[in-house]
Amino acid sequence: MSKTRPYSHLSAEERAVIMIERQNGASLRAIAHRLGRSPSTLSRELKRAGGGCYDATRAADGYRQRRLCSRRQRRLLEGTPLYRYVHDRLVFLRWSPEQIAARLRAMPVDVRPGLVSHETIYAAIYAQPRGALKEGMVQALRQAKATRGRRRTTAAAAGFVPEALRIVHRPADIEQRLFPGHWEGDFIKGAYNRSAVGVLVERKTRFVVLCRMEGCTATDALEGFTRQMKKLPAFLRASLTYDRGSEMARHAELSRRLKLDIWFCDPHAPWQRGSNENTNGLLRQFLPKGADLSLASQTMLNDIARLLNGRPRKTLGWKTPEEAMAEEVAAFSASVALDS
Repeated sequence: MSKTRPYSHLSAEERAVIMIERQNGASLRAIAHRLGRSPSTLSRELKRAGGGCYDATRAADGYRQRRLCSRRQRRLLEGTPLYRYVHDRLVFLRWSPEQIAARLRAMPVDVRPGLVSHETIYAAIYAQPRGALKEGMVQALRQAKATRGRRRTTAAAAGFVPEALRIVHRPADIEQRLFPGHWEGDFIKGAYNRSAVGVLVERKTRFVVLCRMEGCTATDALEGFTRQMKKLPAFLRASLTYDRGSEMARHAELSRRLKLDIWFCDPHAPWQRGSNENTNGLLRQFLPKGADLSLASQTMLNDIARLLNGRPRKTLGWKTPEEAMAEEVAAFSASVALDS
């Protein structure tokens, strides 16, 4: 059995042969046999040429024009409302392409500027940088999370955690994210580990609170976390899950001040604070490694937290943490009103 020849478009040389042979009066089947083509291929070519005398040059021009028209039109053209929507949320609000695409799908048909998938956004950024999206959009993309090494845990840091406060004893409803008010906490440190920012993430709503720290000691953590968490309603201060970093050596006093339970993860188990680890990776876009975090004011940290809390999240059904937290506060207020 002979192999089937893979299909290919007619070349300029083949069109020249067709023109010459037709002028000599050859039949379609004879020309097709000479070119090793199907007669139907030549029949379609002549029909596209409009009948009459076949001109190879004019047929080639028509072929090139059809090829141009057959290409899929780019969705993200500079100057269009859809382009501006994608550009502004990526560059100014630092949303991810997936968040932008999901928000567009959720918008009413009569107000959204168009639809585009997150893959199309990525393709426009990387595959078609000229005439697609500007270089600023490439810089706005989140960088891949660096491989994390094991944290160094000193003997003193490991020894201050009582057995009763290990995460294995934490109530199941915290693990299942059934109620708001349960937080995960961590430090992200700056250059030479001489400055730090406290990070708090509410487990159910993924709401982020950032805390300015005067330094990296346990006293700095006590004062920084106390100052920011006291601004939260009491029902949103139920528990805090932390790693075994030495900055939590004064955890007992922090628990007493805020009237909340504190639980400690196992050593080298970052997945036990998954929401916090994910948030730390997002924060490095704004607070890069090697930066002096002591220069970050609380106002600046509040602005960064507001950006994170204003992003739609897949895990929240594309609601923002801000919207999810507002719903929890409203539900609590309604229940209090009914009880009274």
